Amino acid sequence: MNLTVDPGSDVPPFEQVRDGIRAQVDTGALAPGHRLPPVRALASSLGLAANTVARAYKELEATGVVETRGRAGTFVAGRGVGRSLREAAASYVTAVRALGVPDDEALAAVRRALGS
Repeated sequence: MNLTVDPGSDVPPFEQVRDGIRAQVDTGALAPGHRLPPVRALASSLGLAANTVARAYKELEATGVVETRGRAGTFVAGRGVGRSLREAAASYVTAVRALGVPDDEALAAVRRALGS
């Protein structure tokens, strides 16, 4: 795993770690089943507090990018970001249907939220 943190960046370190790992998963550099370094080991190698790396791992786990297997460690999940995206989209569709919002208005709302 190739990861660096820019201490001069306006982006908080935990976000840099989270986004760096997610990018490597998205490109396939980190394949499903790959074991990530323990929190303390990665924190030490990056010069960060263990809680900073733990927060990044926790957010990656919440979105399905990684999974923690107790004492065995943290691993890249097979389902990845794609599954989380599909689940979020399905949840959004359920919500807008319950509100009675037409599809074109729901899509327009998404485009506005994305800034496009």
